Amino acid sequence: MALIGAVALIVIGPEKLPRVARTVGTLLGKAQRYVSDVKAEVNRSMELDELKKMKETVETAANEVNSSVQSSASDFEKSWSDATSGLNGVSVDHTPLAEPEPVYPEYKHPKKNWRLKTGATPQWYKARNGVRTKALSGAARVARFRPQKFN
Repeated sequence: MALIGAVALIVIGPEKLPRVARTVGTLLGKAQRYVSDVKAEVNRSMELDELKKMKETVETAANEVNSSVQSSASDFEKSWSDATSGLNGVSVDHTPLAEPEPVYPEYKHPKKNWRLKTGATPQWYKARNGVRTKALSGAARVARFRPQKFN
C-alpha cells in the first residue's frame, strides 16, 4: 500500500492527490455497497427457497392428516351404521321392538320461589314508612301532593 501511495504521489502530484483519493474512496464505498446488496439479495432468495420447501412439507403433512381423518371418519360412520342398523325399531332377529316410554319433564310449581320474588320487606312496613311500591307519573305525583285550597 505504501508503494502504491508513493507511485501515486509521484505520478499524480501532491496537488491532485487528495481529490483523486476522495474519488477513489467514494468509488470503493459504492462498490462495497453494491457487493453487500448482491449478497443480501442472494441470501433473501435462498431463504425464500427454504421457506417454499418448508411450506410444501407442511402442506403435504396437512394433506396426509386430512386424508387420514377422512378415512377414519368414513370407517367410523360405517361401523356406526352397522352398529345402529338393528336399533331402528326392529331387533336383530327382525321382530318389532317395544316402543320406549316418553320422558316428561319434572313438575315445577309456578310459585316455587315466591318469597324471593315478592321481597322480604312486608307491605304494612312499606306503607307505614312511605316506601313507594308503584311508579307514578310526574303529573300524578304533582296532583297527589298539591296543597288543598281552602275556600
